[in-house]
Amino acid sequence: MIPEVAVNNTEKAYALLKADADKILRLIKVQMDNLTMPQCPLYEEVLDTQMFGLSREIDFAVRLHLVTEEEGKQLLESLERQLNLLHEASQRT
Repeated sequence: MIPEVAVNNTEKAYALLKADADKILRLIKVQMDNLTMPQCPLYEEVLDTQMFGLSREIDFAVRLHLVTEEEGKQLLESLERQLNLLHEASQRT
């Protein structure tokens, strides 16, 4: 049986990572809506920096055994899919 403290820490870690992923999605959406287009180097710089930071956070959580490698990978892939949908939507308008 897994101790309750470990489960709580695992759940908290995943929730924090998910919140950071959601924050990136909101940031990019605001940037696309108000500031720059996806072809702009500034957009790419912000996106690359944010995604790199999140991937490092996930790596850290995996090394601490707070989330599994698969959970981290799924979180990044989900964010990438959502960002792709935003990008495609911006291309249609």
